[in-house]
Amino acid sequence: MKTGFVYTDAYFDYDYGPTHPLKIFRLQLTHDLIEAYGLLSLPSVQMIPTRKALDEDLALFHTRDYLEVLKGASEGRLQASAYRYGLGPGDNPVFKGLYDWSLWVTGATLQAGELVSSGEKDVVFNIAGGLHHADASRASGFCYVNDAAVGIRKLVTLGKRVAYIDLDAHHGDGVQRAFYDTDQVMTVSLHEAGYTLFPGTGYEHEIGEGIGKGYSVNIPFPPFAEDDVYVWAFEEIVPPLLEGFKPDIVVTQLGVDTFYSDPLTNLHLSTQGFETVLRRIKTLAPHWVALGGGGYDVSNVARAWALAWAVMNEVDLPDDLPEAYLEKAARFGIYDRKLRTEQPPSSRTRNGEARSEMERVVRYLKTTVFPVVMK
Repeated sequence: MKTGFVYTDAYFDYDYGPTHPLKIFRLQLTHDLIEAYGLLSLPSVQMIPTRKALDEDLALFHTRDYLEVLKGASEGRLQASAYRYGLGPGDNPVFKGLYDWSLWVTGATLQAGELVSSGEKDVVFNIAGGLHHADASRASGFCYVNDAAVGIRKLVTLGKRVAYIDLDAHHGDGVQRAFYDTDQVMTVSLHEAGYTLFPGTGYEHEIGEGIGKGYSVNIPFPPFAEDDVYVWAFEEIVPPLLEGFKPDIVVTQLGVDTFYSDPLTNLHLSTQGFETVLRRIKTLAPHWVALGGGGYDVSNVARAWALAWAVMNEVDLPDDLPEAYLEKAARFGIYDRKLRTEQPPSSRTRNGEARSEMERVVRYLKTTVFPVVMK
């Protein structure tokens, strides 16, 4: 295995604001925990300094007029039309340098794709990436530039067949829209159902259009779905589709707002379910570009992505968090001492209802999507 970890301290020059749920310092905590476990000094690992994307890179997906508005907002010039582009108080605040922040995040995703597509690396992880809601001409859901869509577009120009798997609790709507009418990219999103969570999309009947019909796959879970239901639905749908689609590269968005203690969502996963799915992806992906994503319990983000990096490098981690990390985490008011989260209290009734709902979704996808992808 040859793995790469793309990272820079330049991320911390930017801030969504003190009351915003997306805390960029979660990336620092993740790096610190991975480093404390010794996972950056493995013989197979290369630390790769992030380089910024170029304007023309972003234009692979985003419109030029939108990029000009983003630049102006980044420099303190907020146009009257900014609200039309999704910018303003709330989810997508205007802050100094937001365009540069987007260039750093997208640059790291492009680097990951280049390294994997060239064969130089088997797996590359960009923990800053996975900002999957941004549309071609609009910011959405904390995302200004859709680094995943840009990165996949680049891979497609190189002739690669790409499968995108999104584990975030929120539907990967921006990436789905980017590839809704093509059979060169298959998007698979496992998320909390849109009737209880932003962005309100991602129903199982959203399966693509034109030659892309059958290549957009959505697995929406009802609130309070637990590990067993989640892993079962994943196993029923994702491995067979990947075997039928035969991607050159698998791109994953590893949002961890699926965990039961996340303050913004309603799924009830633990690290056990997350780790089980990642180990399965590891066996299925011929080459793997891994991106970060959501996660608003900051301690969960660091622990889950450290586990993810360990899976990518085929390392089993002890459950006691390293003292070197605990000292740093305490400065942010984080005092967890164990790597893995405990299973939440289970509700037999809720879990039974979730299983019944997911059996219906799985039947639908096997009827509509499988015959197309596995022909």
